[in-house]
Amino acid sequence: MATRTTTGPVAGREYRSDHEGFLRHRHFRWLKIATLLSVICIAAYFLTDPRPRPGGGTWIGYTLGTIGALLIVWLSLLGIRKRAITEGRWSLKAWTSAHVYLGLSLIVVATLHTGFQLGWNVHTLAYALMMLVILSGMFGIWAYATLPSALSSNREQMTQGQMIDAIRALDRQLDEAAQPLARGPSDLVLEALGEDPFAPGLWRRLSGNYRNCATQKAIEGLARLGDQDAAVERVEKLLVRRKAHLERLRRHMRLKSMLEVWLYVHVPATMALLAALTAHIVSVFYYW
Repeated sequence: MATRTTTGPVAGREYRSDHEGFLRHRHFRWLKIATLLSVICIAAYFLTDPRPRPGGGTWIGYTLGTIGALLIVWLSLLGIRKRAITEGRWSLKAWTSAHVYLGLSLIVVATLHTGFQLGWNVHTLAYALMMLVILSGMFGIWAYATLPSALSSNREQMTQGQMIDAIRALDRQLDEAAQPLARGPSDLVLEALGEDPFAPGLWRRLSGNYRNCATQKAIEGLARLGDQDAAVERVEKLLVRRKAHLERLRRHMRLKSMLEVWLYVHVPATMALLAALTAHIVSVFYYW
């Protein structure tokens, strides 16, 4: 079957567009738009002279607050937008790029809206939640920009399922090889075989700290035996291989957790922000 190929400048533009990341989308179009928005807001804030002083209760404060509220609501729709697949100007890549840069511009817009007047109230709560959402989003940007390549390098063409299968294959060899061992060494091996690599909690996965690794304890226990026969040496070599496979799987789980954990802050904080924003707006108009 014949295939159509495209050559020339147009093909080059299409190729770059297909492989361009969301941060660089359309030559940083949304970075430029967000920067322009921030500059306009800064100029409007400092070149006007509202009375009694700049803040949320002045005309410039209401204007900036309206812009910020509309941005927050629009930015929160990204999760819904991901379920629709479209191309062109409003592709998911374009929407995500806008989400990132306009989200960062909120730091300027919302801060100017407050007039740098913060206190222990629902208004400051909305501002603090907004900053938490933005900071968690910045971590997400870093994670998606750096961790996938680390994941790919760590896997070495293996899937997570294949990593687990490799460990299980070693476990079968270890179980057979440990049969001739004495009670003490055999118990060490059995403890290592009974270790569940998925049992540690989220914090252990993120930290990568496995101080009580049963496989490592078994290796150290066999090393302390001194004179070793062929059976012990074989078991020790298998345990070393098992530890290497475990370390690869643990690095894989750590990187995956780092890719996902920010969402456990970002999404609930966004929901809380929308609730606090609603309370902020209602209270402002109630006491207006």
